[in-house]
Amino acid sequence: MKAMILAAGLGKRLRPLTATTPKPLLSVGGKPLLQYHLEALAVAGITDIVINTSWLAEQIEDYFGDGGDFGVSISWSREMEPLETGGGIANALPMLGNEPFLIINGDVWTDFPLGSLSLDSGADAHLVMVENPHHNPLGDFALADQFVSLEPGPKYTFSGISVFKSHLFKGFKNSCFALRDVLRPAISSGRVTGAVYGGQWWDIGTVERLRHLDQQLKSGESNR
Repeated sequence: MKAMILAAGLGKRLRPLTATTPKPLLSVGGKPLLQYHLEALAVAGITDIVINTSWLAEQIEDYFGDGGDFGVSISWSREMEPLETGGGIANALPMLGNEPFLIINGDVWTDFPLGSLSLDSGADAHLVMVENPHHNPLGDFALADQFVSLEPGPKYTFSGISVFKSHLFKGFKNSCFALRDVLRPAISSGRVTGAVYGGQWWDIGTVERLRHLDQQLKSGESNR
């Protein structure tokens, strides 16, 4: 299985830090945020990785190079302007191929075992969900048995970790659109499974959360 790390965002909520340093290179626990994903993927045996870049792209690409120093092989998908989550994936499809692929947001930190991800027969996507953090109390999607649902009811937060079949993106032109535009029709058709992960997961969306995680990692703790 190939993997794609979404790393093309502008990081507006992390300014002024991201005015001169792209979000994937921000340091937490003594190393760049993106490095944690590369190391976790290497441990999982997933070494063929696509990373999209846009804002301050040269810094990210120069730092990680071809990925050899981190035990992986990186293909870079450069975007002149950020294409959002869905558009970035659609733009990178030629690199990802026709087999199911793993997607992980570049601005999360987690100890989720990436090697455990798979896609059930008949499903077009699988989402890893987490309990709702303080900054997203209402959640994103409900779960009905093992299927992700848009129906009313208790909801969980989408972790930004998922597996997709490539055909879901082939009807979209290379334009700017969100991943939810791909997900919602598939969810409505009952083709998206999900499971709740109870381990460590952080959404690094603000300077405060970045600094909190940095302190927790340096102290040997990481509860979100």
